[in-house]
Amino acid sequence: MLKKRFLATALSSVLALSALAGCANKDTGTPEKGKDGKQKVELSLMLTPQWKGVMDPTEKGADYDSFFKYAADKFSKQYKDYDVKVKVEVVASEQRDELLNVKLNGGTPPDIFFENTFAMGDYAHRGALVPLNDIVDDKAKEDIAQNYWDTVTFGKDVYFYPFSHMPGTLAYNADMFKAAGLDKYIGGENDIKTWTLDEYETILNTLKKKLPKDAYPMGIFALNNQGDTWNLAYLRMFGNKFFDEKGNIVLNDANGVKAAEWLKKTYKAGLTNPGAESVSSNDVLSMFQNQKVAISFTNSVLFNNAKADMEAGKAPKFDIRLANIPSESGDPLTFTYVSGAAIFNTKDETRIKVSKDFVKFFSTDPELVKASKNGIPVRTSVVKEFESTNPLFAAYDKNAKYMFNFTGGVPGYSQLRQVLYPELQALYTGQKSAADAVKDYQEKGNKVIQDARANSVIKE
Repeated sequence: MLKKRFLATALSSVLALSALAGCANKDTGTPEKGKDGKQKVELSLMLTPQWKGVMDPTEKGADYDSFFKYAADKFSKQYKDYDVKVKVEVVASEQRDELLNVKLNGGTPPDIFFENTFAMGDYAHRGALVPLNDIVDDKAKEDIAQNYWDTVTFGKDVYFYPFSHMPGTLAYNADMFKAAGLDKYIGGENDIKTWTLDEYETILNTLKKKLPKDAYPMGIFALNNQGDTWNLAYLRMFGNKFFDEKGNIVLNDANGVKAAEWLKKTYKAGLTNPGAESVSSNDVLSMFQNQKVAISFTNSVLFNNAKADMEAGKAPKFDIRLANIPSESGDPLTFTYVSGAAIFNTKDETRIKVSKDFVKFFSTDPELVKASKNGIPVRTSVVKEFESTNPLFAAYDKNAKYMFNFTGGVPGYSQLRQVLYPELQALYTGQKSAADAVKDYQEKGNKVIQDARANSVIKE
């Protein structure tokens, strides 16, 4: 018994001394030393699946974390300030927000997150991210078009460093066009064709007359919020700017109503697939691949996947080409999803500094930026280097001047997405007129923005 009491007392003493030693280290703030006597700094970088491999998915052992592991190793070897280790973690897109909210609530956010800025904008408004203005120089601004910077800017600050992008356009079945005698409206294989609105209506009406009875000219959808960016583009077709300078929705004017009326008229005339209110964007993609619609929405990834499916025999093979979303003015409409790195405010000045240095490194390093060819490069210099083997790169780069910022950088955009499709459903089913659908969307949407703005740290 005495022996047990002695051991317990001794153990308590050891634990107490250990605790005091830990407090002493914490109080003195003595940093842990790494190689060459430099202070050790460990960063966490998270990303959703982007591309496999460092430069190409055919590399041996290629995985979604390959690029960032390679970039971290290259950065660490040349970085003079600290001994840096980067822990890279790939998370599923559908788990991203739940995971980040848990980490933010627990005070342990990742240092860096690489993602599509469209999905991450609300974190800037919440004050969870730090501005990156201080790591963006004139050289980067000259190489990356202003429209990309507009997409990653909230208020007056840049919150994401553009790396690659995924532009949204239309895709069309050139074989169906040829069969309908629409050869003159077909663009080059590596072009993004621009039609005027009058030309587009001629195309739709001709296709309706010439297509088989079970096929339709244009695919539309309103089942849920997926693919809503194309619906947002259609609502801009007659010149409505959608957001005003203060970030409020201004769709409810003559041009906005006219766009909604065009959608309803086109739908009622049988120029689209039926049942749009219960059709999803995925349904339209399936119809397009099975040649049940001649014109569909697409983005650069969906377009490449469609061609790959044809080559692999997973889908019927046809001549698939790209076109812009037309407008009454004649200037096309296009948008993009920019991917890049954001830095969370961990409240650790050292980690924030090193995170900024690392983000700038892999976003500007002459070798590493070439990995953006796995998507569509935002840098004109990379486009020029690879356009001979990827000719659509040049077409997308040329198209950049027509891009609109579909989120407007407004707070609460993720909630705003839930407001649009019910109004489109009411429009297509006849429950609401175009004027009422537009008016109700604007009122409900601005309420979402107003509520979110009250909690936003970004002031215009």
